[in-house]
Amino acid sequence: MHRARRLCLAVLTVLGTACGDSTLTSSTPTVPQTFTEVFSGTISQNGATSHPFNSQGSGTALATITALAPDPAATVGLLMGTWTGTACQLVIANDKATLGARIEGAVGGAGRLCVRVYDVGAITAPITYELTVVHP
Repeated sequence: MHRARRLCLAVLTVLGTACGDSTLTSSTPTVPQTFTEVFSGTISQNGATSHPFNSQGSGTALATITALAPDPAATVGLLMGTWTGTACQLVIANDKATLGARIEGAVGGAGRLCVRVYDVGAITAPITYELTVVHP
């Protein structure tokens, strides 16, 4: 009887020691990598320009108008969408975008995306613009 008790105690001691020696590690969540691209150009009355870019993964894409000249108070259209190879297919748009306007959308994975700046009938002379796009 003492022998069985000693054997059981020895097994529990070994198991307890084995469990006590294990170390726990915490995982650090990975932050998705983002890329910043700057696009610029000029649009004329009734004009538009598209800029394709590559998404490397899922996350959030954000496009911001960072410059409009010669009239920083000009109103233009700004859209973000999927690049078809020849056109920017609308996903999200702001038809009353001004300096500092932003549009934001969820990106499901790697692929070809685009931003487009266009006249909404409000410009009478060419407008030079700059966009900053942050994307996965």
